[in-house]
Amino acid sequence: MPLALLVNPASAHGRALKLLPQLERELDAWRVAFRVERTRGLEDGVERALRAAEAGELPVVISGDGLIGAVGGALAGSETPLGIVPGGRGNDLARVLGIFAEPESVAKMLAAGETRRIDVGEVNGKRFLGIVSVGFDSEANRLANETKWLRGNLVYAYAGLRTLFGWRAARFTIQVGEQRERFTGYSVSVANNKAFGGGMFIAPDADLTDGEFDVVTVGEHGKLRSLAILPKVFKGTHVEDDEVRVFRASRLELNASRPFPVYADGEHLTDLPAKLRVLPQALSVIVPPRAGE
Repeated sequence: MPLALLVNPASAHGRALKLLPQLERELDAWRVAFRVERTRGLEDGVERALRAAEAGELPVVISGDGLIGAVGGALAGSETPLGIVPGGRGNDLARVLGIFAEPESVAKMLAAGETRRIDVGEVNGKRFLGIVSVGFDSEANRLANETKWLRGNLVYAYAGLRTLFGWRAARFTIQVGEQRERFTGYSVSVANNKAFGGGMFIAPDADLTDGEFDVVTVGEHGKLRSLAILPKVFKGTHVEDDEVRVFRASRLELNASRPFPVYADGEHLTDLPAKLRVLPQALSVIVPPRAGE
């Protein structure tokens, strides 16, 4: 299939645009047919991807997790694969899939066209590929998006610390089927992917293909304790702490004692209360060729 390269010029202060010239040269070397379009926001990117799919092209998103998640959600249920080139600040879906931003390896991957089917999440009818965050994490995500002066992954650590200083515990309600659980604490993360926030492995055992979410809850504890737990998230070892609980579910409902935005793939998708479900292996993505190929 010819490629439609959908480039987000605003992603990570122009990082996606900087990748483009060398990627074009590498694709030419592989004799891959392609064209380039610049996107103007999530809705525009989704519309361009759907038009490309209808024209028999393979949409390749060069951006961060936000546009990748929006386009992936729109393509879910179809046979059209999604190509991913990490060009954002977090790039967590690409990280877990083993896709890196080196143009040579990306061009080889796109030329080979090996695919893998992954699950897609849905929250209040809005689709996502990564992790839904509610509570402390969604507030930190909001602050990270508003912070324009700090580049790279440091923005997530900065947003987390700023959020921690003003944080007060909330009461969360989780319902799975007829079973309802309430707890006081920091956050609920509903994970399709392992990582968010630029390499924080909040759900280290999450599997993109198992048809279930890993639901991670963080209970009440002191702020100094939070500072001790935070570095562990980058290795995924925080799940061994007493304050953290993990369970799996394919459908659930979330609410809290005060209003929270619901973030996923770095974007504000909806607000509480939230109903979530997994769409098993609904999306085909281009992945790196297996070793030796």
